[in-house]
Amino acid sequence: MSDTTAGAIPLDEPGREVTPRKLIAFFALVFGMFMAILDIQIVSSSLSEIQAGLSAAPDEISWVQTSYLIAEVVMIPLSGFLARALSTRILFTLSALGFTLASVLCATSTTIGEMIVYRAIQGFVGGGMIPTAFAAAYTIFPRRMMAPIMAVVGLTVTLAPTIGPTVGGYLTSAFSWHWLFLINVVPGIAATVLAWTLVDFDEPEFDLLKRFDVWGLVAMAICLGSLQYFLEEGTRDDWFDSGLITFLFSLTVIFGVIFFWRTLTQPVPVVDLSAFKNRNFAVGCTLTFIIGIGLYGLTYLYPLFLARVRGYNSLQIGETVFVTGALMFISAPLIGTLSRKYDPRIFIALGLVGFVVSTFELTPITSQWSFSELFFPQALRGMALMFCMVPINMLALGTLSPLQVKNASGLFNLMRNLGGAVGLAIINTVLTTRTDVHMFQLKERITWGRPIAEETLQGMTQAFSSALGSDAQQAALKKILGLVQREAMVLAFSDIFLMLAVFFLIAIFFVPLLERPRMDASAAAH
Repeated sequence: MSDTTAGAIPLDEPGREVTPRKLIAFFALVFGMFMAILDIQIVSSSLSEIQAGLSAAPDEISWVQTSYLIAEVVMIPLSGFLARALSTRILFTLSALGFTLASVLCATSTTIGEMIVYRAIQGFVGGGMIPTAFAAAYTIFPRRMMAPIMAVVGLTVTLAPTIGPTVGGYLTSAFSWHWLFLINVVPGIAATVLAWTLVDFDEPEFDLLKRFDVWGLVAMAICLGSLQYFLEEGTRDDWFDSGLITFLFSLTVIFGVIFFWRTLTQPVPVVDLSAFKNRNFAVGCTLTFIIGIGLYGLTYLYPLFLARVRGYNSLQIGETVFVTGALMFISAPLIGTLSRKYDPRIFIALGLVGFVVSTFELTPITSQWSFSELFFPQALRGMALMFCMVPINMLALGTLSPLQVKNASGLFNLMRNLGGAVGLAIINTVLTTRTDVHMFQLKERITWGRPIAEETLQGMTQAFSSALGSDAQQAALKKILGLVQREAMVLAFSDIFLMLAVFFLIAIFFVPLLERPRMDASAAAH
């Protein structure tokens, strides 16, 4: 039966009986995907502890995340080819085993150099597990079960980075930063054994390896690696004012052109782009790119605000941001059920509206906001993520043929990660520039001759005088400067939340471009 027609979702397919063996194997794949995505953000709330443990410089510690992301973003699109050539069983087993070993190496790192190398290895092999679980869902289960299955997959993809800071905060506070990686060992071994013994969804096509486009892989790796570095480090290095950033942007463009040329001319390309001919897939990738901005951008912003403005430690941050994850758990079965009965485009639109409202609700943010004020925006964001992710997965991948899904799932996941990378680059740039703008505006209001400024300075000087004596005024001035910097940053956070609300509002206009799913007549007759 052909299911290449956009929008056609067969009701049933012979040969796709769901057995306990298949279910256990599938959940082993999903759990491996969960670990790989979780490890992107699990270190985010504990970077200061890792920095201290490895005696790393402040400008080096960000590479604990950056090296992982660069390696992962290269592997994700490559995984489609490898899954066809090696089979799901071999690729996932090697990926899970490599991820487990790399986690042990990360935990035993004694220098920042070792950590960066081991995290790159961990990200590369972990990237092979993420699209594999997506593709397996469409290989194992009949399309009539896609809504609840995509609810599980969507929950995994969105929950893992969301609870990453929370899990990391608890592990670091209760044990040490080493357990951010050691926690992967037992589950990693279990996933490796289950994948090797139970996964039998497809057969390897080893002949593909003989036609492997090495130059296409090199071009893709340089293009995506340079792009990821450009986006991650551009803000810190003042973008094109930096020779290195300019050079890497040039590499991205040059090798991007080479990659697309190789992809369009080789008989067996590293990445098959033909799935973009399917309108639902193309629009779905656009939407998941924007969702990636919200998923990773807001997961980054909440802990950043709580750490820099509120002064929270990793445990307090984790306890504050768990709300989004809790609402995802509640929403997943609901959206899984509703998506089977109603037009999934409705829920995508509702989810994007939820994103707009949840980010707009954050625009009046102040330096005193804490758990209670952040509760509703976080809760609404959790529901919005599930309302978007599950139907988009169904419409983007569910209308492709089984032969296309392996490659397409890699591209689909890549778009989400690139959305996150672009979003973080924009967020960091806007945060820096708008903080400077607000600093200038606030300093203009705090000048000699303004009664409120002089009264504040006098009050603080008196408060410090008993302890500091003649240095009291200097301490008061330093305190006022710190308050100005804090308030300028809070105003910049408000600007970013408004900007994100506009992004999600624009995304709503893409929803009507998706074709409404219709039942395949032949399948229905069967």
